[in-house]
Amino acid sequence: MKLSICIPVYNFDVNDLVNDLQNQIISNKLDAEIILIDDASNTEFINKNKNLEETVSQFVFLDKNIGRSKIRNLFLNYSHSEYLLFLDCDGKIISHTFLKNYIDFINTKNPDIVFGGRKVNDVKPSAEYGLRWRFAVERENLPLKQRLKSPYLDFQTNNFIVRKSVLENNPFNETITQYGYEDLIFAKDLFKNKVFIDHIDNPVFNNDVETNEVFLAKADQSAKSLSQLIKSDKDVERISKIKLAKAYSRLKKTGGIFLYRLIYKLSKPYLQKKLLGGNASLKALDFYKLGQLINYMTKP
Repeated sequence: MKLSICIPVYNFDVNDLVNDLQNQIISNKLDAEIILIDDASNTEFINKNKNLEETVSQFVFLDKNIGRSKIRNLFLNYSHSEYLLFLDCDGKIISHTFLKNYIDFINTKNPDIVFGGRKVNDVKPSAEYGLRWRFAVERENLPLKQRLKSPYLDFQTNNFIVRKSVLENNPFNETITQYGYEDLIFAKDLFKNKVFIDHIDNPVFNNDVETNEVFLAKADQSAKSLSQLIKSDKDVERISKIKLAKAYSRLKKTGGIFLYRLIYKLSKPYLQKKLLGGNASLKALDFYKLGQLINYMTKP
């Protein structure tokens, strides 16, 4: 069985990641190809990664940034395998048998799609990076046993394998051009079409620790992306099952939008300060994201 390892690249040095994967391919004598697509990175990172053209099977450089959904669908044009392994460019391989674990699982279970998991450092970082770390620990880095209880809700796109025909029939939603919710929408589409998501204990390490400022900006962008989905997506049922969208819908039905927006407006400066300090609870982050969503929904 041949495997296509697909890595969307954006403003990150992927030399270590590619070399680790290449070493596993060679040492285990695996039939695998590595495909990189650079999503219009800064020149600095293009220069850092350009030498990999000689190492990987294909390295495609895009002139214009097309976003996290469209770039994943684009790999279908370059893959020559039945299965595609998608990895985020900021991941770090932490198992010497990472690729073999996946291939053994495929040969045994013949899955349509399987998620391997993710990890971050167990040691709490400085307060400047505390918000992203807390979110990862409490909501992303879940053990296999817990993920198996809610296989669709706990699916992420940083480290998963999908059968090529499944992705062709269930592509990522390309209306999502900015950060946010492309993984959850993809999982909900699979659920709707009765494609089962399997899980395995085969994590990668999140190698890019974001500051509170960067992560809060991404939280704001995800709220904006969700507002665009709510306004434009015709599949209302799919959107309504997203936790933040459900909270918004509940407020709208009960007439609580105006009051929430007023409270949020008054508390936003304090809330932002707390979140940027790195020690706020994730409930505070949820309150912030809902406030931002309401703001975006009231804009034309």
